[in-house]
Amino acid sequence: MRQVRVNEWSSLGKETFEKLRLNSPPGGWFPALQGLSWTINESNLPYTDICFSPDLKEISIRAIQSWNNTGVPLGILPTLVSTISALPTSSLERISVDIKHQTIPWADAKDSFSSIVLRCGPSFIEYDCPVPLSDAALDHLIQLPHFRTWRIHGPPPDYPASSLPLVFPPLRKLTLGKGAVRGWLPLLERLDGASTTQDVTPLSKAKESLIDLKIDDIPDINIGAPFVSTIQRFRNLVFLKVEVYCHDEDDRGQCAFKLNNDDVTELAMTLTRLECLCLGYPCFENTCLTTVACLLPISVHCNELRDLAIHFNTTNIADDFKNILEDPQFQQLRSLRRCPLRNLDVHQMPLDLDESGYRTVVNGMADIFPRLKGFGGFEEIWHELCATMLAVSHPR
Repeated sequence: MRQVRVNEWSSLGKETFEKLRLNSPPGGWFPALQGLSWTINESNLPYTDICFSPDLKEISIRAIQSWNNTGVPLGILPTLVSTISALPTSSLERISVDIKHQTIPWADAKDSFSSIVLRCGPSFIEYDCPVPLSDAALDHLIQLPHFRTWRIHGPPPDYPASSLPLVFPPLRKLTLGKGAVRGWLPLLERLDGASTTQDVTPLSKAKESLIDLKIDDIPDINIGAPFVSTIQRFRNLVFLKVEVYCHDEDDRGQCAFKLNNDDVTELAMTLTRLECLCLGYPCFENTCLTTVACLLPISVHCNELRDLAIHFNTTNIADDFKNILEDPQFQQLRSLRRCPLRNLDVHQMPLDLDESGYRTVVNGMADIFPRLKGFGGFEEIWHELCATMLAVSHPR
């Protein structure tokens, strides 16, 4: 058997797992196992290792859905550390841990996970875990030739200018967690400016290979031109998600979106392969400098875009749409192909329109995003707007 999957509906109880451990044959139950997907629960938590084999290439550990909502058992982290510490690494290619709970002290597992990473060889491809790693483990990953997927939850090593890594791995997917963004984005910028040979930098491979970049929600950060300048270096991005909320649950904070229309246009002209773009979730402040005028260049230059979340000021939205129709600078753009956007996430963005303005916005949105199917937001008027757009474009 090459693959084993234990899901949250598994009927095996603790007694069964205990019998499996006590009666394990020489070489284990699955001596040639290559892939293990294990959804942990109260019964099976300590028994993941009964499936380990020297040929194990992939291990994925997830929590049952209810744990993500109501809390995880207190003993989960020591047990997880014990399980990970027993992993055979001679053939290991992927480690994935997906347990969405804010109270787990993942830093307590740093040494154990770092030790496993340091034992992985050149075939290792993916580290997708919420556990931060030691500087030595980070250095090891950076040097692996086939490393492709990385979730980082800690700051980078403090590299002096004279000893930056010569080659950054050709990543396909990169996730920067809360503890990583402020350190790693400046480092990536330094790497791109550190020339090793003509037209080659330590970041050259990653700039070509990276297609998926996610930045987790982090407090007190501005999404401005300096922030996106580093991101725009990765010109082949297909998925870009800056999952930042301007306000917490108590509505504390202020609008984090500091880009203007020109900044957004430059980004759209640079990242033309985007299919999903989230530049933070729009808030209720309505103080941003962008207007709906930024949506047209996005639609024109990002021809494959299907999902979008971006701030734009709605204070004078009807007049802004009229300006797009009348201003000569938009005439050429309006003659070009639009993207197939299906969903525009407006989140908490306010909208207040009279009857005339309502018709103007319906027509303006339909012109920029002719395939739009829905607005993801809290204000009911956005959903009414979408229903009107759909009725106009698909009359009965």
